[in-house]
Amino acid sequence: MAKLTIENLFHRELEVSDLSKSLLHHLHSHGVDWMHACGAKGRCTTCKAIVVGGLQHLNAPTAPELRYRQEGLLRENERLACQTTLQGDVCIRVPESGKLPHVQYSP
Repeated sequence: MAKLTIENLFHRELEVSDLSKSLLHHLHSHGVDWMHACGAKGRCTTCKAIVVGGLQHLNAPTAPELRYRQEGLLRENERLACQTTLQGDVCIRVPESGKLPHVQYSP
């Protein structure tokens, strides 16, 4: 069991039990609308999440994430929600580029 906190969604906390599923899966299964465009295949960066805390509780970066880092499209504290699994408590933020117009965000 792990806790996922979304800092700029009013510190919304999600309890995650199946640690084999992706971060994107958990967000959607808890009703959090999170941007994604390529069908969770790691082919784009639209599902990017900024990791505020607990980076050590995530799986190692995947090949697509490493490629995007080399291309300068993903920073060390950013992960693709479709490629990332939790292994413990993590706090993330929605990046400006991933904010949806119909969702209200907190500072």
